Amino acid sequence: MSLRKFLDKIKPNFEEGGKFHWLNSTYDAFETFLYVPNKTSKSGVHIHDARDSKRTMVIVILALIPALLMGMYNVGYQHYLAINVQAGFVGTFLYGLLAMLPQIVVSYVVGLGIEFAMAQMKKEEVAEGFLVSGLLIPMILPVDTPLWMIAVATAFSVIFAKEVFGGTGYNIFNVALIARAFLFFAYPSKMSGDQVWVRTADTFGLGGGNVVDGFSGATPLGQLAVSDASRFGDFSFLGITGNPLSLWDMFIGLIPGSVGEVSTLAILLGAILLIITGVGSWKTMTSVFLGGLFTVALLNLLAQNAAMEMPPVYHFLLGGFAFGAVFMATDPVTSARTEKGKWIYGFLIGVVAILIRIFNPGYPEGMMLAILFMNAFAPLIDFYVVDANIKRRLKRAAVKK
Repeated sequence: MSLRKFLDKIKPNFEEGGKFHWLNSTYDAFETFLYVPNKTSKSGVHIHDARDSKRTMVIVILALIPALLMGMYNVGYQHYLAINVQAGFVGTFLYGLLAMLPQIVVSYVVGLGIEFAMAQMKKEEVAEGFLVSGLLIPMILPVDTPLWMIAVATAFSVIFAKEVFGGTGYNIFNVALIARAFLFFAYPSKMSGDQVWVRTADTFGLGGGNVVDGFSGATPLGQLAVSDASRFGDFSFLGITGNPLSLWDMFIGLIPGSVGEVSTLAILLGAILLIITGVGSWKTMTSVFLGGLFTVALLNLLAQNAAMEMPPVYHFLLGGFAFGAVFMATDPVTSARTEKGKWIYGFLIGVVAILIRIFNPGYPEGMMLAILFMNAFAPLIDFYVVDANIKRRLKRAAVKK
């Protein structure tokens, strides 16, 4: 209550005519983040709900926490495995936490700074969308991405993928994925290969040392992309020290990769929360996996190499397939909004992601480009779904006459 009274006391300073009226958007952003607005509509038809967009974003952030925490632990796990040091659970997690924290801070400072500045310039409320995007950006980048690159990519994505379209709710493409795509094409050496997924240097004096002989930081999908094996049965996924990787390692997330994408178990926990709360569409999530399953099954029948023979479970556990299906494809702004459209949209994402993985050895991931590609077609899908519904109703009305 004391905080509420304090906010009420200083509020006149930020209203029109107040000493800090030019910071009204900033004050409003903090107030509505802490408390549900008490404003009510006076006329018109409205749906009253205690959960506004900020509360929705908070739920998404809570859903991301398991993947973030597991990813932090894996950063430390891969580091100490590379230098052959036993650090214990606390030391391992602390290393990953310290490695990730600066990236998260830079992402939020740059992104929110631009959002606050734009809101003040336009005298509008601060949009809430970047609360999620600011966390997603560092979670889908290699852990060794330089901080200045994260700052540049964040600024680029917020300005050119969001603000130029009108801000939150009007952007066509997923903001976090645009940041990753920008870095992938502008600085490819920092976004791919076997030197960017495992941090081998010390972090704030913690860790560091010489890597073991035979070290390789290649991701499992990266290994498959350069393999000359003609049959999947002749191929083995290896860890960074040459040890075979099991399906369990892939499921819990003890493999090289982006921080948020490695643990399918943690992503599954987040998906459950999004579905229970109704924030994420289970139709979109399910259809992404169905599209992937269909494409993999078809390619398995036509297999000419190990990549085409890889069973569906490996596709779902490796890379960003699960993370993209749960947290990226379900973005309410850039995805299809009609119920039937969600099935079509998600299915095509799964199809395109697998096709890119299999037939583009230069980019063994595929999920990022698949989602961005389908972002562009989401409005078209919705248009034809709505148009088909209108024609169906017109025919039904004509029959009744």
